[in-house]
Amino acid sequence: MSQEPETVAKKPASAPADPAAPSSERGQRKVRQGVVVSDKMDKTVIVRIEQTVRHRSYYKTIRRTRKLAAHDEAGDAHVGDTVRVMETRPLSKAKRWRVVEVIEKAK
Repeated sequence: MSQEPETVAKKPASAPADPAAPSSERGQRKVRQGVVVSDKMDKTVIVRIEQTVRHRSYYKTIRRTRKLAAHDEAGDAHVGDTVRVMETRPLSKAKRWRVVEVIEKAK
């Protein structure tokens, strides 16, 4: 009787369905959603990110905002638009984020 070696089935390498989803081979990348507050620079927008946190002592809910400079290659994002940004390599002194998609256009 000849015994055949068992073949191990390899999983097909599939790309993530969502381009905003961080891929496992590049590590986890932070994704945030915010509103564009400035689009006056070339290929750069300023995005305001709002975060609600509980105060440690008083337990009151506080809204905190931070502004991020994000790279917008296509120039699709304008003031008032809601956008999704993803962490990326440093592109300049201030830019560490890039615009992944425009979720909602300003009215």
